[in-house]
Amino acid sequence: MGFLSSRAGRIKASPSNVAAQRARELKAAGRDIINLGQGEPDFPTPVHVIEAAHKAALEGQTRYTNVDGTPELKSAVIEKFSRENGLAFQPANISVANGGKQVIFNALMATLDPGDEVIVPAPYWVSYTDIVLFADGRPVCIATTPANGFKLVPEELEAAISPRTKWLFLNSPSNPSGAVYSADELNRLAAVLERHPHVWVLSDDMYEHILFDAQRFATMAAVAPQLAARTLTVNGVSKTYAMTGWRIGFGGGPAELVKAMAKMQSQSTSSASAVSQAAALAALAGPQDLVRERCAEFQARRDRIHPMLAAIPGIECALPHGAFYFYPSCAGVIGRRTPQGKILANDEDVALYLLDGGVSLVHGAAYGLSPYVRVSFATSMANLEESCRRIAASFSQLS
Repeated sequence: MGFLSSRAGRIKASPSNVAAQRARELKAAGRDIINLGQGEPDFPTPVHVIEAAHKAALEGQTRYTNVDGTPELKSAVIEKFSRENGLAFQPANISVANGGKQVIFNALMATLDPGDEVIVPAPYWVSYTDIVLFADGRPVCIATTPANGFKLVPEELEAAISPRTKWLFLNSPSNPSGAVYSADELNRLAAVLERHPHVWVLSDDMYEHILFDAQRFATMAAVAPQLAARTLTVNGVSKTYAMTGWRIGFGGGPAELVKAMAKMQSQSTSSASAVSQAAALAALAGPQDLVRERCAEFQARRDRIHPMLAAIPGIECALPHGAFYFYPSCAGVIGRRTPQGKILANDEDVALYLLDGGVSLVHGAAYGLSPYVRVSFATSMANLEESCRRIAASFSQLS
């Protein structure tokens, strides 16, 4: 269609959103579908958070706020970064937006010129590369390996850096692999970055509080304070507090960058919802016991389902140490034939075949690394156990 811009052709709709929407449509049509494609906790938003939002609305907190966050929420974000991460910020260093995605979007729109490069380790969250493309940048994707725990290693980083490199993206715990970078691993990457002062770091910490096996969380600006002046630390309330629909993300970074990000936001959405900001304030400043309890439930699901997945012929599944996803290889069924006579040529074919079997997943190509599928365990144990049975039954019918 000649009316549309070249930009519209460069990017695609979020595959995880598309998969989740398709699952909802099939369920509405009467199909028995278990949706393991959505990246959101299945727990309710904490009651005290909802009560704070209700109170804020009744008190008239329903108008525009400062573009990049109310003073009260910025103060709570500053306290969170200090308390949990050892990072010291002032209000001028804090950006509040409509979800972590908009924080990233604003940062790239404010900093990328055509042809600037962004290093993105794969597998990666589906939106990273498309946001880079939207901002006229060029994603430089580095395929990680299960042998390295799906984590970027210093030699790979060094080889990928060029004079046009603007950003390195790091996501820990990782969506979709569940990989968690230790402080020592971040330090080794920081040693490379010290030799390349033109490269900035975007640290996506959205799954910070979903950690297993006594893992300790580490973030680049705290581990390598010498890089703090060129690091944007991104987080939010969506995953930690089961607040995906409230749409509040935040970032902490250099004041000059944050000011430019606010300019971008002022011409797109303006401020985030005032009521949602009041809710996020209550989440950050309120009791945190529920966060730990829900993390324990995620680990119980992981520990129950991992051996079930790994036992399915055709599947190889690494053990994730954070977030709430498995990222199993489906290489063992590529090339096999369905009962309808279709050859499974790639992981997208596998995901579509499993959808016919009643399980909705997202194919690995959407995350930049094939042949894998992403399996969310942010649903009930009963759903997860039944999903494993359905996957095993579907694969058993292949020839």
